[in-house]
Amino acid sequence: MRAVVADDHPVFRQGLRVLLEDLGVDVVAEAPDGTEAVEVALRERPDVVLMDVQMPSLSGIEATRQLLERWPEARVLVLTMVADDEAVFAAIQAGALGYVLKGAGQAEIGRALEAVAAGQAVYGAEVARRLRAFFTAGSGVVARPFPELSDREREVLDLIAAGLPNTAIAHRLFLSEKTIRNNVTSIFAKLAVRDRAEAVVRAREAGLGRGC
Repeated sequence: MRAVVADDHPVFRQGLRVLLEDLGVDVVAEAPDGTEAVEVALRERPDVVLMDVQMPSLSGIEATRQLLERWPEARVLVLTMVADDEAVFAAIQAGALGYVLKGAGQAEIGRALEAVAAGQAVYGAEVARRLRAFFTAGSGVVARPFPELSDREREVLDLIAAGLPNTAIAHRLFLSEKTIRNNVTSIFAKLAVRDRAEAVVRAREAGLGRGC
């Protein structure tokens, strides 16, 4: 089995490489951020891409979405410390086949790799517990879009999608215009959009900008 490892912590990547090699997995490439993860995966065409959620330049969730848009056959296993429900559902919506927490043992990671490589959906024990609790409760709660954004950034994006300029957003949130500009820059980087127009399209597709 061939794999690509995407994680922004070099020590963790090194440790994961050793673990995977012990399992007989050939790590053909590593990526320190989401943007490079997409490029490397498209070049190497591995059996599985192991993807962290929180990475610079492009989150693992957005990288998964972009990768599958360009290579629908890609098989992504999310391996992360992020355990909140929003990230889990966002990863699934982006197209990840598996979601396992970094605390998982070698055997669990190995089983998850085999399942994802075979095109099967698989979730770590803690993630599976969360999913069962969510569906058993019959919750009508929908995961918030863009879990890679902070609450403030999501609030700013909502107002951008509603058509408000930075000055009006600053006034609405009782913040300085400089703070809003910094938030906008961070939003663009995390969503990998080039300008305000692209951000508006992404936000409105996710249902933002309607209640302002």
